[in-house]
Amino acid sequence: MRVSAVSYLNTWPLVWGFLHGRQQGLYDFRFDLPAVCAAAVAAGDAEIGLVPCAEVERQDLAFLPGLGIACEGPVRSILLVSKVPFHQIRTLAADSGSRTSVALTRILLRDRYGCTPSVTRQAPSLDQMLAASDAALVIGDPALRLDPDTLPYNVLDLGSEWTGFTGLPMVFAVWAGRAEHIAAANPTAFADSYRWGLEHMEDIARQAETERGFPQAVARDYLTRSIVFELGPRHLEGLSRFRALVRTLD
Repeated sequence: MRVSAVSYLNTWPLVWGFLHGRQQGLYDFRFDLPAVCAAAVAAGDAEIGLVPCAEVERQDLAFLPGLGIACEGPVRSILLVSKVPFHQIRTLAADSGSRTSVALTRILLRDRYGCTPSVTRQAPSLDQMLAASDAALVIGDPALRLDPDTLPYNVLDLGSEWTGFTGLPMVFAVWAGRAEHIAAANPTAFADSYRWGLEHMEDIARQAETERGFPQAVARDYLTRSIVFELGPRHLEGLSRFRALVRTLD
């Protein structure tokens, strides 16, 4: 079975066992940006993907309920950076790899700030994004490389904004695919791969430094404090709320 996983640091604990543990070789893995994961599942190039939740809704996919990428407050790696007050945003440059974060931004700007900006897709270069737009949406590793406290702009952490808006966790991505492929998957293997990642978090932090250039302390704090991987009833309630709001978008 072919599996498409997101290439960002925040997926590493989920796939660590598949790459380095006893689960090696169970599936044929490829690594993509979130939007490409969704496209691979849609095109049949992968049976299962770590799919952005907006695409789970759009494609009407089934998913494994126990694991995903979520937050219960500030997420740190999904940032809306604006040159103007948030209610004045008219143009938004969005990271071309994003799906769920674009939908989340549109929902929050509409429902909390009363604006509906036009959205363009660009590579995640903050200066270039802001050169032609009022605001920029930066996600994943590029966002994690920014220091929100030192940016000379208005900055929203969209994880914090969602949880403040709804009182619920935000789920960004889940292991998803067509119903027959999810039924054929082995949920225990995905859970065991994640457990292997938890047990080897120091290895993950060290590799994040050598391979991605993130200080070990930054990677460790991000993966153990900002990101939540185990999904319970409240996370699924947050996911249902998000999916309902996605349906209200144009």
